[in-house]
Amino acid sequence: MCGIIGIIGREDISEELINGLTVIQHRGQDAAGIVTLNSRFRMKKGQGHVDKVFQNFDIEQFRGKCGLGHVRYATMGSTLEVDAQPIAVNYPYGLAMVHNGNVINFKEVRQRLYDENMRLLDTSNDVALILYTFAAQLEKKDLKHLHVDDIFDVVLDVQNLIKGAYSALTIIANKGFLAFTDPYGIRPLVMGRKLTDQGVVYAFASETVVFDYLGYEMVRDLQAGEAIFIDNEMNVHSKILKQEKQAFCVFEYIYFAREDSVFHHRLVASERVKMGKKLAKSFKEAHIDPDIIIDVPSSAYFFASGLAEEVKIPYRRGLAKNQFVGRSFITPTQKERENVVKQKLNPIKDIIKGRKVAVVDDSIVRGTTSRHIIHLLQEYGADKVYFISASPPIKFPCIYGIDMSVRKEMVASHYDDPQEIARVIGADAVVYQKLEDLQELYHDLPICDACFSGNYPTGITPDILKHIELEKINSDRN
Repeated sequence: MCGIIGIIGREDISEELINGLTVIQHRGQDAAGIVTLNSRFRMKKGQGHVDKVFQNFDIEQFRGKCGLGHVRYATMGSTLEVDAQPIAVNYPYGLAMVHNGNVINFKEVRQRLYDENMRLLDTSNDVALILYTFAAQLEKKDLKHLHVDDIFDVVLDVQNLIKGAYSALTIIANKGFLAFTDPYGIRPLVMGRKLTDQGVVYAFASETVVFDYLGYEMVRDLQAGEAIFIDNEMNVHSKILKQEKQAFCVFEYIYFAREDSVFHHRLVASERVKMGKKLAKSFKEAHIDPDIIIDVPSSAYFFASGLAEEVKIPYRRGLAKNQFVGRSFITPTQKERENVVKQKLNPIKDIIKGRKVAVVDDSIVRGTTSRHIIHLLQEYGADKVYFISASPPIKFPCIYGIDMSVRKEMVASHYDDPQEIARVIGADAVVYQKLEDLQELYHDLPICDACFSGNYPTGITPDILKHIELEKINSDRN
């Protein structure tokens, strides 16, 4: 899971590109980068947050009318600078690309690129597989008379060859700007525009908050399997290419996206309130009697407030958050995740002490973060601690770009009974959202819920699943 931005206009967009990346920093903390096109590609990327990568940055060298930006959360591959995005190639045209997602048939694609094109990858990042596949298919076209239909044909080839979840943005030098999604629309991609004195400017991003911050109007979400090409005259061409039944990642609503983002006409904050209200059913069935409901800040606030409103139990802010510490879930190793949680949260003693506390979080994955929070609340005098998960039990690996690809790390894959999970993490009780209740909320928006149900929209083989798990284990060791 990463954050991507692309802008094409008639005047310099470099500052907007960097400013936009800061707005989606929550989607990736491992690395950041931009590429702009003027007379040639100019690229800057590095490890760490946006402000670190672009510290003492000479923006004059990166002026351009077209550019891409990326923040990386490394679910696969290394966190080294070589694996940061964007990446670029010089043939058959100058091509630069960023993407958000995960290729699941990477072994097959890597071998095909070598066998057919003698391309050896110098990175473990999936975007190289997509870009080199795109370049290889583009080479087969009449490069002197390249038409928009040719570009769409190449995207269709990529969609047929690359399996998994991906939203991609590409600059084709001296031709235009391309955005496309996988056939299932698993990863988000939204389009915006604004009018300037020089004419219209188009932008694409992982979340609509980029448009709010930069002053763009939202145009629409890209559909599953869609490609949009903007040529050098700023004409917009769009086409649905390979399209399967949509399977939008529900974790965008649960955790990843900012609460003020909108996907498919649904405000993330409102979706979390709805999930909180749905939780009331499981909450009542558990026969627990908390004095207060609190949240794990900040993604769980709307779940907790919705639940509290529905069950008529007071909501309180029981955990203070250090705003200068990053998101624990997207730090690369378990040890770092635990350190971030220790630095990030502190119970408010007068609210917690002597009370039965229901603490709401977005999910329970490994159980280590939940265990630490429960221990903190108990240490500060909570009489009882009930742990409430806004999502159903996570039992299956995510193969589409969320850091849940090793099943043995998931506490719910080992224990079916919430009482057993409560014992493992030290809670007096554990309550989960029911999968059928979550699915009911999205009867009109087909979602990917594979991490809960095991139903992978793209299909999966034991061999692919094994390789994804081994890739993740090896990358964590390195």
